[in-house]
Amino acid sequence: MTSHSHATRRQGLKAASALAVSALAVAALGGLALPAQAQNWPEKPVRLVVNFAPGGAADVLARAILPQLTKTLGQPVVIENKPGAGGNIGIAETVRSAKDGYTLLLSSGGAITINPMIYEKLSFDPARDLTPIAAVARVHVYLETHPDVPAKNVAEFIQYLKANPGKVSYGSPGQGSSPHLAGEMFKRMAKVDAVHAPYRGAAPALNDVISGQLQYWFDPGPGLKHVDAGKLRLLAVGSPQRSPQYPNVPTLAESGLPGFDADTLFGIYAPTGVPDVVVNKVRDGIAKAMEQKNVRDIVASLGATPAVMTRKQFIDHHAVEAERFGELVKSIGLKAD
Repeated sequence: MTSHSHATRRQGLKAASALAVSALAVAALGGLALPAQAQNWPEKPVRLVVNFAPGGAADVLARAILPQLTKTLGQPVVIENKPGAGGNIGIAETVRSAKDGYTLLLSSGGAITINPMIYEKLSFDPARDLTPIAAVARVHVYLETHPDVPAKNVAEFIQYLKANPGKVSYGSPGQGSSPHLAGEMFKRMAKVDAVHAPYRGAAPALNDVISGQLQYWFDPGPGLKHVDAGKLRLLAVGSPQRSPQYPNVPTLAESGLPGFDADTLFGIYAPTGVPDVVVNKVRDGIAKAMEQKNVRDIVASLGATPAVMTRKQFIDHHAVEAERFGELVKSIGLKAD
């Protein structure tokens, strides 16, 4: 491909990212009009949709913040897991709900920014139909293998994959998820071939790595307790910096793949048009939740870090993710079935 084509493609990605941020910013301001009844929100239980399966990072984070969010809002917050299609089922469920604040969404940023790039027929546009409310945590991914894989470090693992092209499988929570994109980024940068097995969430993928049906995966956190138990082997961290929980484990960038970064933000969203009182109360509840030691401990157990940022920073970060992963999506021609 010519340098002109590369430049044109980069310009297109940057333009798309800018449009996405503009749309998210407009959506975020969609709730300026405050009906009188909105001032008393909430007056009944609030539904928190989690668009991945129970046991995954999104689910664990939702259940961690649940007690404090319930306390702040003064009404029960009920979690509903709506997994499938890389998070799209839960997003669609949220988008088609009433714009009254009684349905919220906890999602990975990847599902919001990447899915429109890889799913051709979506019933919604996240940038138009969702308003970002608050970031919860920056979730990192960890390269883990089944103990039977004969590799004790990244260099040996790459050699193993090169000796077995197309014969080794890795799992992910779904097409376009950050663990999936981490897997594709790894294949591309390490120049190896492996088979991707998408699941309806992190938990079922994790189960098949532990059982040996899959040889490896990029763990968004739920598998770390199995590393400590010896059921999985942790080779590297897919973040720019080492994990505070595993300071002796190198990053993939340190292991011969410079620039490797597959972190993603998880956060709370609502249908575009919710009143400002909803946004403000939910942000207050999330902020208070993240101050709780037990919540921070749960975040740490995922190998994640609390996301401390303004709402504008959260909105703007969607463009960062779109540009970082967009080039990869295009280069490998990633399309969901």
